[in-house]
Amino acid sequence: MPEGTQQVTESPAETERAGSLLGERLRPGDVVLLTGELGAGKTTFVRGVARGTGSKANVASPTFQLVRIYPGRVQLAHVDLYRVENLAELRDLGLEELAQNGAVVVEWGERLDVDGALHIAIEHLGGDRRLIRSADDDPGH
Repeated sequence: MPEGTQQVTESPAETERAGSLLGERLRPGDVVLLTGELGAGKTTFVRGVARGTGSKANVASPTFQLVRIYPGRVQLAHVDLYRVENLAELRDLGLEELAQNGAVVVEWGERLDVDGALHIAIEHLGGDRRLIRSADDDPGH
């Protein structure tokens, strides 16, 4: 998604498709920080990102696991910071190592500051409608 891009999706399938288009462009070292309230559609978007990287894995929220790895054309690390309470836990994630091995997408990404990351906000507009906005453009070049 180019800088300043926004789109409204009308269904979970469209939100997933938006993620898939991003996933098709991801390369190793890319970091995507997702923001949005609980139920905004972040995991649905990540399901599409994983599909776009060529992964056939079943994508689920890693809330209780912190990180899930999905193999594909580009390995995708799916990180969920919802339950992370302190910076020491963030350091223990090994974000740099994950990015060296593939692309990383982080739910609750507002808790991180990563140079060169793509920031994507997902806003619930009611029903199945979502507003997806990118704040800047690095991944996918």
